Amino acid sequence: MVYLDNSSTTRQADEVTDLIYEISRNDFGNPSSLHSIGFSAEKLVEAARKSFAGSIGADPQEVTFNSGGTEGDNTVLFGAARARKHDGRRIVISAVEHPAVLEAADRLKHDGFDIVKVGVGSDGIVDMAELREAVTDDTILVSVMTVNNETGALMPIRQITEIAHSHGALMHTDAVQAYGKIDMSAYPAGSAGASPKRTKSKWKTSGGVDYITVSSHKIHGPKGVGALYQKKGMELPAYMLGGGQEKGRRSGTENVPGIAGFGKACGLAEDLIEVSYEKVAAARKYLLDGILDRIPDVLVNSPDMILSSPDTLADGREAAGIPYVLNVSFLGTRGEVLLHTLEQEGIFVSTGSACSSNKKGGSHVLAAMGRTPKEIESAIRFSFCRYNTAEEMDYVVDKVAAAVERFRKLGSFR
Repeated sequence: MVYLDNSSTTRQADEVTDLIYEISRNDFGNPSSLHSIGFSAEKLVEAARKSFAGSIGADPQEVTFNSGGTEGDNTVLFGAARARKHDGRRIVISAVEHPAVLEAADRLKHDGFDIVKVGVGSDGIVDMAELREAVTDDTILVSVMTVNNETGALMPIRQITEIAHSHGALMHTDAVQAYGKIDMSAYPAGSAGASPKRTKSKWKTSGGVDYITVSSHKIHGPKGVGALYQKKGMELPAYMLGGGQEKGRRSGTENVPGIAGFGKACGLAEDLIEVSYEKVAAARKYLLDGILDRIPDVLVNSPDMILSSPDTLADGREAAGIPYVLNVSFLGTRGEVLLHTLEQEGIFVSTGSACSSNKKGGSHVLAAMGRTPKEIESAIRFSFCRYNTAEEMDYVVDKVAAAVERFRKLGSFR
């Protein structure tokens, strides 16, 4: 089996599985209980909080555990809208956001907020001139993902943060596809954000990103767990109400095994970030070179420029791509047919975001990039992880080339 659908989910690391099993059997206490078993569970949760916070250069007190990226995105958009509705009604997002942001924004638009969707270029990277024009003094929140889940495009988050803060707006980034793959330690506090033109209520918007959302199962951790970073002083109304867990930010008994497993996955990702990046970059290059050499009439939808290291300052710029995603249109074919053909050969890929695969219509990301319906229909997303090897790509190239050739021959008789 060659699994190349890691942007939808990753295989849980053995170290994580072993830890979850051990905790499920032995440390089953409720972290809120006032006895030794509860204290033991609480220590596991706090250790995971420290692990995640340390990996992004944040204070553990700025971290809230939740169910994943979707809950985190919803918490930020609905929370910021509720908390800052008297400061302004404009929310700026990119046109290529995850459905968790797009759907939340559509709901807020229905509630009377001014939602502005900023376009992207043909490389999938946000149009900065359009964004500068979109962010005004009545903007309360800017939300732009760090890395696009369908193309691997890396957005210039530090520059966007400076623009948001210069107008007194809060900055959120959905980092589900970036965390554990690139160095994000500069995002919470390392940005030299400009001072706001005016102060809105109690919010002091300067410095790094105000909110970051991540998901455990994208970094070889368990499903149903994630984290929200909230900069100090940028508290939002609680999205989940009840027993007041997570310092009142997110009620509900903590998923101790899952959170501990996430913490373990965070540590592994941080320790292996450079090695993983090198392996993935080699595998992606090998696959792309093979496709371009063996298969005519293809269109690469991912950015041409790939950062040479997990340091987001590498190559002198932010706006480029990372190697964990390769999106290619095999013109004259149908991506869904190729997907199932490759599955029969033990190769697992995707035609786009798994989170929107049950919805009709083509990729909104590729459409925003100006791709035609036929180019969108023929797109395949290969997404990599540290377990993939360049050697596997020989097999993948052979099977993809055969599948494309077979489909094109059949298509010529229609």
